[in-house]
Amino acid sequence: MSIHFNEQKKIFKLDSKGVSYILQVYKENCLAHLYFGAYIPDDNLTDFAERHVYASFSPQPDTQPPYTFSPDTCPMEIGCNGGADLRIASVQIRNADGNACTDFRYVSHKIVSGKPALPGLPALYANTDDECETLEITMRDEYTGAEAVLLYTVFEKQAAITRSMIIKNTSDKPFVIERAMSFCMDMNGCDYDLISLYGRHVQEREYMRRPLAHGTQGIGSRRGSSSHSQNPFIALISAGGDEDHGDAYGFNLVYSSNFKAEIEVDYNNSARVTMGINYDDFGWNLAPGEAFYTPEAVLVFSNEGLGGMSRAFHRLYNNNLVRGEWKHRQRPLLVNNWEGTGMDFDGDKLFAIAKWAKETGIEMFVMDDGWFGKRNDDTSSLGDWHVNEAKLKGSIGDLVARIKGLGLKFGIWYEPEMISPDSDLYRAHPDWAIHVPGRKKSVGRQQYVIDMTRADVRDYLFNVMSEVLAHNDIDYLKWDFNRNISEAGSALLPPERQKEFYHRYILGTYELMDRITKAYPHLLMEGCSGGGGRFDPGILYYSPQIWCSDNTEALSRVDIQFGTSLCYPASTQGAHVSASSRASYETKRNVAMWGSFGYELDPAKISEEAREEIRHQIADYHKYYDLIHYGDLYRLVCPWEDPYNCAWMFVDEKKTQALATYLIKFKKERRNLFLRLKGLDPEKYYRLEETGEVYSGALLMNAGLCLWTMPNEDGYSKTFYFTEV
Repeated sequence: MSIHFNEQKKIFKLDSKGVSYILQVYKENCLAHLYFGAYIPDDNLTDFAERHVYASFSPQPDTQPPYTFSPDTCPMEIGCNGGADLRIASVQIRNADGNACTDFRYVSHKIVSGKPALPGLPALYANTDDECETLEITMRDEYTGAEAVLLYTVFEKQAAITRSMIIKNTSDKPFVIERAMSFCMDMNGCDYDLISLYGRHVQEREYMRRPLAHGTQGIGSRRGSSSHSQNPFIALISAGGDEDHGDAYGFNLVYSSNFKAEIEVDYNNSARVTMGINYDDFGWNLAPGEAFYTPEAVLVFSNEGLGGMSRAFHRLYNNNLVRGEWKHRQRPLLVNNWEGTGMDFDGDKLFAIAKWAKETGIEMFVMDDGWFGKRNDDTSSLGDWHVNEAKLKGSIGDLVARIKGLGLKFGIWYEPEMISPDSDLYRAHPDWAIHVPGRKKSVGRQQYVIDMTRADVRDYLFNVMSEVLAHNDIDYLKWDFNRNISEAGSALLPPERQKEFYHRYILGTYELMDRITKAYPHLLMEGCSGGGGRFDPGILYYSPQIWCSDNTEALSRVDIQFGTSLCYPASTQGAHVSASSRASYETKRNVAMWGSFGYELDPAKISEEAREEIRHQIADYHKYYDLIHYGDLYRLVCPWEDPYNCAWMFVDEKKTQALATYLIKFKKERRNLFLRLKGLDPEKYYRLEETGEVYSGALLMNAGLCLWTMPNEDGYSKTFYFTEV
C-alpha cells in the first residue's frame, strides 16, 4: 500500500519511490500540509502544522480563547479566497449572492487502486491498477454547497505524485468558478531558488534561476497556449544545490493553454506554491449538479539535485504519459522537406528527396506545408485541407504509392487549428475564426485561429482530415500551431460564458486530437507550434514527440535541448540535422542524436562527403536508439554554467553501456580539461569503443577523461561510447 491513513492522528501518508507526502485533517477540519520530501518511515509530524507565532493580525476561527489556530499561518492543502487565509488563493468561487468568499473543510476521504481518468483532459495513467493508488479527499463549503474533491495519485515505483481537483456544485443555485488551481502546497521554509524556462520563437526553454524573495513571484502564459515565452514547469532547489546535490522539487502542469505558477513567501518565511489554469480572464459557470475538473499537476522530488529531479520526470513520462503504439516501438528516422524546399515543390521534387532518403538509409519521408488548397506561400489556404493535385502532378494517393514503392514510410503536415483570411473556408464561414464582434481581427503569420470550442468546426476538421488519412497509407502526422490567440471570443458562447473561452478552446483541441489518435492508432503524431511553443505534457499525451524548436542550428539548439531536459525526456524531443552552418555534420549529428532523430535538407545541395557522413549517422541512430530514448540522462557541463563548453551523457538502466558527448561551443584559452562522467557503476569496468582502452567506473567518475588532445575549435564535438567489460 502506498497510501496510509492514521485514524488517531488523522494523518495521511503517501509514499512513492524514495518520497513521502504527508497531510493532516487539522483544527476546524482544515486540511494541513505537513511534509513533502525524502522518504520517512513514520508520521510523527503532529507539530508541523503549529505556526501561530506573529499571527496577531491573522483571523482566527476558534470560537473562544485561547486562540491557537489561524488558517493564515497554517500550512494548507487548499488555499481559499476571502476567508481567514489571506495568502494567495488556489480556489475562488463567486457565489450566487455575489461575494467570492470560499471556505472548504474536510468531509470524507477514500483510497482507491489505480488512477481515475480526468474527463476531457490529458493526464498520466496507470498501466495496471496495482501500479498506483489514489487518495480522494472531499472538502465542502457549507455556505455555498460547493464541494472540492482533491485527487492525489501515488506512483509507487516513481518519485512522483500527481494532483488535481474536481469542483462540484451540490447546491440548488449556480455559481462561477473564478480560480481553480490544480494544487496548493505550503513549503516548510523558503530557502530555495526558483528555476523556470523562458524564451521566444527559435530560443525556447532558456534556463532562469533566482532566489525566492518575500512577496509573490512566478510565471504564466496568457497566449492561448503554454507558449514559447514560459513553459508550464518550475523547480525549487535548496539554496546552493546543483545538478547532483540538494533538495529539488519539480512541478509540471499537464495543460497546453493559459497557465500560472505562483509562489508567495510570507512573513513566517513559508513558501506557498500553486499551479493551474491562469485565472486572469478565466471564469467557469457551474450549474447545480455539474462538475469542473482541473488539469493535472505532476510533483516530483529528488535529494540528488536537478539531475535526480529530471531523471524522475523522464522515467515517469516515458512510462506513464507517452502512450500508444510508439511508446516503446523504435520510431522511423525521417527526412522532412521543409528546409530543403519550403513550399516550392511538386511531386517529382518530393520523390527525388525520397529516393535519396531510401538510398541513404532513411526510413520515412515527410511532406510539410504547401500540399493543399492554393498554398504556395503563407498568405492563403489554411483550412482548405484538400489536396492540390495540380501542384503534386497527381493525387496524394499517387505520391504516397510512389514513395511507399521505394520502401519508405510517408508523413504529412497539418495545421488544423488555423484558418487563412484568403481561403474558401473563411469565405464560407467567417464566424469560424476567433473574434470579438465589432473589433478588428489581428492577423498573426498571415492567419487567424479557428474556433475549436465549436463542435461543427471540430467535425469539419475531422472529416476533411479523414479524406486524406482514411484513404491513404499515411504513417506520421505533424500537428502545427503557428500563432498566439488574440481577440479571444466565440460566436456561440453567450456573454456570461465568454471567460470560459480559453479553457473550452483547449478542451476542443484535445477532443479532436483524441478522435484522430483513436481513429488512426497507427499514426505517429508529432506536436509542433513554430517549434516548441506548445511543448508540454498535455500535447505529449497525444503525440509522443514534439518538434523541439524551429532553430536547427546545432550550437544554438544545444542550449534549447539542455533546458528542455530539465523536465522532458529525450524520447519526446524532435531534433533534426539540417544544412545550417557553424558546425560540422558530425556535431550536427551529435546534437540531434539527443532526441527523435531526423533530417531537414535538400540532398541536391550537400556534398558527397556529407552524404557519406549521413550514412554513418543513420547507423549510429539505430545503435544508440534505446540508450538515448530510455536511458538516464546526466548533464555533465551545462550551458548555464559554462558558455564555452557543454557535455552530457546517457546511461542504460543496468549501467552496462554509456554514451557521453562533449561539445566546444566557442573556443577559449585552455585550462583544466578533465571531463568527469556520471551514473556509472564504480565497481564495473568499461571499454571505450574507439580505442579499446578499459577504465573502471570509479576512474571515469572521479578522475574523468583527459581531453587535452582534442582540437580547440568552435563547434568541435566528440562522442565516447562505453560498454561493460
